[in-house]
Amino acid sequence: MSIADQSSLSPRAARTRAALIAAGFDLLADRPIDAIPIDDVVARAGVAKGSFFNHFADKQDFAAAISAEVRMEVEALVTARNAAVSDPLERIAGGMQIAAQFALEQRRRSAVLMRGQGSSTARAHPLNRGLVADVEAALANGLLRPAARENGVLFWLALCQMLITHIVERKLGRDEAAAVLSGMLVLGLTGLGVAADRAETIAAAAARELGASSAG
Repeated sequence: MSIADQSSLSPRAARTRAALIAAGFDLLADRPIDAIPIDDVVARAGVAKGSFFNHFADKQDFAAAISAEVRMEVEALVTARNAAVSDPLERIAGGMQIAAQFALEQRRRSAVLMRGQGSSTARAHPLNRGLVADVEAALANGLLRPAARENGVLFWLALCQMLITHIVERKLGRDEAAAVLSGMLVLGLTGLGVAADRAETIAAAAARELGASSAG
């Protein structure tokens, strides 16, 4: 079920879906979806087993739906962070900075995000619209190499996903995460075709912002 389609659910169906999603958050934070029986999900949600298949095609679809819920949280934070930022390169970097910050402050939810990415890496996915727009703006201004048009979004999403995974798995502190963020931003931005000095300046600013931020 797409994000838009959820609004057409009846109140009862919406409550059932919300109960399943909430149960999935708890379970998926501790183990991969392949290790979670559907019986465990519906038992924790307090719904009939048939209700699961009224909302999700299978367990992979379920994990992707849960991950999308977390991704929407992250995208809302990115939107807020970038609200007053016009430079597309700084906006792209800001997205990675928020990914690192989320991993530091929401480790369990970050684990859920990484376990159900599914098709959210697709360029056409609704949750990628902001990044697509920023990449296109940077290309229009001649700031990125032409190859970024086809593969820049996937490249950047992959870097952000690996950064989140690294911070969570290695249990990095804020200073350590800021140092890793800086390095990945330099490598990522120059990989997209940004001049090295510009990439280093943007990376240093994002790392300082991450280091200065505190958990909400």
